Amino acid sequence: MIAVLKQGTSIEQRNSLCDWFKSMGLEVHISEGKYHTVIGLIGDTSKVDIELLEGLSIVESVKRISDPFKNANRKFHTNDSVVDVCGNKIGGGNFQMIAGPCSVESYEQIITIAHRVKAAGATMLRGGAFKPRTSPYDFQGLHDQGIKMLLEAKKETGLPIVTEIMNANDLPLFEEVDVIQVGARNMQNFDLLKELGHTDKVILLKRGLANNLKELLMSAEYIMAGGNENVILCERGIRTFETYTRNTLDLAAVAMLHQLTHLPVVVDPSHATGVAQLVEPMAMAAAAAGADGIMIEVHNDPAHALCDGPQSLTPDQFDRVAARVMKIREAMK
Repeated sequence: MIAVLKQGTSIEQRNSLCDWFKSMGLEVHISEGKYHTVIGLIGDTSKVDIELLEGLSIVESVKRISDPFKNANRKFHTNDSVVDVCGNKIGGGNFQMIAGPCSVESYEQIITIAHRVKAAGATMLRGGAFKPRTSPYDFQGLHDQGIKMLLEAKKETGLPIVTEIMNANDLPLFEEVDVIQVGARNMQNFDLLKELGHTDKVILLKRGLANNLKELLMSAEYIMAGGNENVILCERGIRTFETYTRNTLDLAAVAMLHQLTHLPVVVDPSHATGVAQLVEPMAMAAAAAGADGIMIEVHNDPAHALCDGPQSLTPDQFDRVAARVMKIREAMK
């Protein structure tokens, strides 16, 4: 349920109303808009007498929300959320580029790539330390050593780091990680999501390869219900019957998510297509569709990459893609 307060309602009046809601055991979320204040109520709202509430002099309107996701719902939070990653803001008109290799392979590799992507305009460095692989015989990542290498790259370049977690038991290793990524395979690992909800880390939540947008938002709700509202959603393609691309990039999801939620939405054209030559046009399309950021895989030697070489760009290719994406952004202003 949401209650929209009339313009001119005092803080004292608003707080008194919120105290009344809390006395009924309801969780209260306040969203301050330019013209109105929206109070979102989570819990058993059957206790609330809507006619009484609507009759209050400070209440403009009351509406029950049927959507199962509440914290992530734009109806509860009308303004775009802006997530801050070490001074790099994403959402609410702020656009960021995240780039780096699928897997951290060596100190020299991650340092080299970090310098190159930063020079091209990337503001965050991605790199996999823990790798969920379809085959148990494929490279599984360097684990804690990979995180140490990412932190060294951060010291050298100043780029905040983004890396994926697979197990809640590994959370102590992520204390210095700036953005914890939840991969597509773990989007509905609810025990993990609950644990991340008790942290203050920024969480990059990827859409599952066979999940709809409602399910994605419900996964975000698990994190936010624990108290962590620093969530960024990521569209990374879904599995369809098409075989020429690794997945099918759902750019309509970007526009739809912006209607449904206040959370920032980024796009990963690398995993979405699985083809390096398709990353540039899809990155540009993502920017044109209104994405709040893009995440691209960059490797200094894709032909010999230990993971996802066919979809990785070289640093020179990323230079071009980054420049063209920013032109799209400028054209949209």
